[in-house]
This record gives sequence, C-alpha cells and structure tokens, in this order.
Amino acid sequence: MDKNVNKSGGLTLMGILIALGLAKAGWILYSKRYIDHHAKPNIILDAEHHTYHSPAAGAINFFVNGQGNQTPLLLIHGLHPYAGLYDVLPVFEAFGTYRPVYAIDLPGFGGSEKTDRPYRPAMYQEAISDFIKNQIGKPCHVLTLGNASTFAAMAAVDESAWIRSMVMINPRGFEMPHPTTLKAHSYRERVQDLFLSYLKVPLWSLPIYDFISSRAKITAFYHKRFSYSAPSDLTELAYTSAHQAGAHFAPIVLLSGKLNVPELREKYYEKLTIPVFVVYDNEPGTSFDMLPQIVHEKPNWEAYRSRNTRGMPHFERIGELFRQFDLFWKKHDK
Repeated sequence: MDKNVNKSGGLTLMGILIALGLAKAGWILYSKRYIDHHAKPNIILDAEHHTYHSPAAGAINFFVNGQGNQTPLLLIHGLHPYAGLYDVLPVFEAFGTYRPVYAIDLPGFGGSEKTDRPYRPAMYQEAISDFIKNQIGKPCHVLTLGNASTFAAMAAVDESAWIRSMVMINPRGFEMPHPTTLKAHSYRERVQDLFLSYLKVPLWSLPIYDFISSRAKITAFYHKRFSYSAPSDLTELAYTSAHQAGAHFAPIVLLSGKLNVPELREKYYEKLTIPVFVVYDNEPGTSFDMLPQIVHEKPNWEAYRSRNTRGMPHFERIGELFRQFDLFWKKHDK
C-alpha cells in the first residue's frame, strides 16, 4: 500500500514537473516568435527632443522645454521594469513657463541606450552628474521619483555645487534599519550575483521579461499606484517602451537587486547639504518610518504628506503639489 502511494505521488510530481517544463518551453518559443520587440514609443510633446552621448552611460534620450533665466530643472523617473520619462510628464509639462525643464530616460530605460552592459548604481550616478555638467551646463534643481532618488543623492553628495536642491517623490531608503553583519552582506551579494547569472541566460532572459511586462501586468502595476484609474496613454507608453530591442537588460539587473544601495540613508541622505523636499504617500511596499527623524535632525530637509494617493501623486494632486514645488524652487533660485 505504501509503495503504491509513493509511486503514485512520484508520478504526480513528475507529471507536474513535465507540465511546467513544457509550459516554460512553450512560453520561450512564443516569446521569440510572436512578441514584437521593436515597438516605438509615441510620446507627443511640444518640446525639443535630443540625445546626449554620455561617456559613462551611452546615449541618453531627453526632452527639454521652457526658457528663461531661472534655475533649470532636471526630472528623473524612478526605476521599475517598464520605467521611462513618461512617469514624470505632468511635472515636465507644467513648469516650462519661466525655467528650462529637462526630462531624461535613465540608461537602459525608455528611449535611452539598451545594450547589455553592467548596470550599477555608479553608472546611474555618473549619468546624472555628466548630464548636468555637460548638457545643462549650470547648477539645477532636481526632481526624482522612487528609487532614482538613490542615484541623485549619490550625485549630490559628490557634486553638491551642481545640484541646487532636490525634490524626492516617494524615495526609497527610509525603512527601519536592520543591522547586518559583514558576512550577511557578503552572502546577499553572492545570492544577487547568482540570481543575476540565472536571469541573464540568453535562452530565457527575454522570455522572463516578456512575462513580467505583459500588457496585463503593466496595467496592474500602475493600477496599484493610482487612487482612481491609471491614464491609458501612460500604460501604453510603458508597454511600447518595454517591447524594444534590449529593453530587458537593465530591468533584469534591477530585479536581481544589484541596483540597491545598502544603508542608503546613513551613507548618502544624511550627508546631503542641499535643500531637500520629500513628498510621500501610500505607495504599496514603501516605508517612510525613518523620514520624520531625518527631517527633525536635518534643517535642510522638509517633507509633505500627500494623502489619498498611492505612488503617483504628481498625476493626481497637481494643484496641491505643484504649488508646493513652485514655492520650494523659487525659495532656492539664485
């Protein structure tokens, strides 16, 4: 009786494994033959469209709008598997009346270069610094979204003369600290390296990304970050951006954890000497437990809570937030 049960259970497990293997092979075949990886984002803006060639990060896609002699503004979108400058378009379109406004696609995302290379925090830091110094050519205000605040803060610590102030919308790095040992840190890095090696296997690297960047998953991602419905043009731009040649290279590095910066608050945020304005809300999976402490301890920091929004407050609270932004930037214009 026991032998029969074990044999039946073994056959069932084997059947499940075979089915999973066939499903995986089928999806790989479908991804390679039937999914278009040469889509073209159709961002229609009344703005100049250019490409900046960064020595450190390759071709950087950007738009510039506005004029005047006020301090320029640089907008930097956050990083997620379908990210691009379209995530900050409401700010771009609102503030070009009296100052130049730049919006860039970070390396590996949107319309910027998407080659297979070692995407790391230092590359993003250098891309931001290089763009400010050699394309904008003068100190600017910076607005960042989500985890891109990491790289902007790194740039501001090392190049404080070039960044006049910083607005962070739902930045990462304010969760409660979790003390860790050097051994644990080393182990985490090895796990990340192993995971990245798996994700980069050419046979299934692109099919994995195709699975997580389906239209349904992109719609669900943005739906969680809007109190009401996400704009359809936003999800469409994200979909087309995620289906270009090479669009999977940077996101799989992001998914592996290799773009995370440990102890971000202690290493960078607390060392910022420029004025910082944080807008935060109820974005899923994001913690701001330590934000009140840094605002209390650092006179150059201030924060504003956007209520009833879930990650994209600059789309849903335009009147409320843009007035706050305008007052902050005018206060620190020189």
